[in-house]
Amino acid sequence: MTERGPSTTRAHGPEPELPDPRVPAPPHGRLGVAGGTALYIAAVLGTGILVLPSLAAEAAGPGAIIAVAALALISVPLASTFAALARRHPDAGGVATFARRAFGPDAARIIGYWFFFGTPIGAPIAALMTARYVVAVTGGDAASTNFIAVALMVVPIAVTALGIRFAASVQLVLSGALIAVLVFVLAVAAPHGQPAHLQPLLPHGWSGVGLAMSLYIWAFAGWEAVAGIGGEFRNPRRDIPRATALALVIVSVSYLAIQTVTVLVLGDQAASSAVPLLDLVVVATGPGGAVVVAVIAAIVVTGVFNAYLAAFSKLGAAMGRDGDLPAWFGRGVENGAVARRGLLLSTVVMAAYSVIVLTSGDLQPFILIQTSFAAAVYGLGVASALRLLPTRSLGWWMALLSCVLAAGLLLLAGWHLLFPAGVAVVALAVGALSGAARRRSARRAL
Repeated sequence: MTERGPSTTRAHGPEPELPDPRVPAPPHGRLGVAGGTALYIAAVLGTGILVLPSLAAEAAGPGAIIAVAALALISVPLASTFAALARRHPDAGGVATFARRAFGPDAARIIGYWFFFGTPIGAPIAALMTARYVVAVTGGDAASTNFIAVALMVVPIAVTALGIRFAASVQLVLSGALIAVLVFVLAVAAPHGQPAHLQPLLPHGWSGVGLAMSLYIWAFAGWEAVAGIGGEFRNPRRDIPRATALALVIVSVSYLAIQTVTVLVLGDQAASSAVPLLDLVVVATGPGGAVVVAVIAAIVVTGVFNAYLAAFSKLGAAMGRDGDLPAWFGRGVENGAVARRGLLLSTVVMAAYSVIVLTSGDLQPFILIQTSFAAAVYGLGVASALRLLPTRSLGWWMALLSCVLAAGLLLLAGWHLLFPAGVAVVALAVGALSGAARRRSARRAL
């Protein structure tokens, strides 16, 4: 199928794309609902459970519960929109493919660069969150914390290099273990909660709730990440909505429960805790339960990297195929293939960010930078959905609502949007230079 430019506006939406019966449909992968759900859970639930309950409580006090509930509601149309796009356009490019079909190559390059070169800043953040939990249990200094953080990023890279199906199989086990351990922690900690800890509900006003929501974008971002592995599903049109719905329920309930129990049990101490889950377990079971939290941390970070590295590697290959990166990176873009060259570039990008984040050690500024990239990706992604989905279909209405919500997320990101704006300028410059080079080559060929 040839690439479309921006679609024209019609009374009943864009012209439906009908397959050419003479051209065989591209083969899909072998990912099922269970494996897909596991990858979604890993991408969205992620490492936020390790530190965000504390950061949100510091920003909003008990109002952090309101922030989580609001973002859980916002996630419904956002998740539905990206599921509708992924099932209609299952391609390794993910959000970049959606933007290309809706708005053309410049938009695709911008959103591809945002996702590929911006969001990997979250990798060392996630690893450092986890390493702090491990060190809190086993003991150690800042140097050992950084060493553990680097080690935690290495194993998932090797797992991803073996292919998306293997990564999904590993993730199915990890996600199941994560949910089981979380249920245990919440069950033993909840009886120690005190309703008095809910007062005052908004110690920092609604602005504190807004800051908590901005932080929690980190937690609820991820629906766009797995859009790039849509082609790896056996039956994308059937399985992607099912996997999305299951993951949405599990993730929303998990985050709301974790934040609520953290506030009820720890009270004011929740705002100053560097390892809130560890503190919950210690309150309920004493120091002996700390190993449970270390297990949670290891499961979480491995699962997150499995999901995101699969998306990053496929996107890198798609950008190589589409000319947004050197063509050498395009190998492995096919459904079912392993995009090891895209994975290699992802590893280099993460290594560069690791030097910056691990040297600083202060997570909140970097979390806000990462969430600004996530908000920008969401904004352009859902705008693409308005052009690509049939007008007045359920997916289109979800996309329209998502545009309003994404605008709110962009407002919450505030001045941090300077970072995605800078990357967008670089993407446009690359496009201009590439276009000039092609024109010079064409003139020489005449």
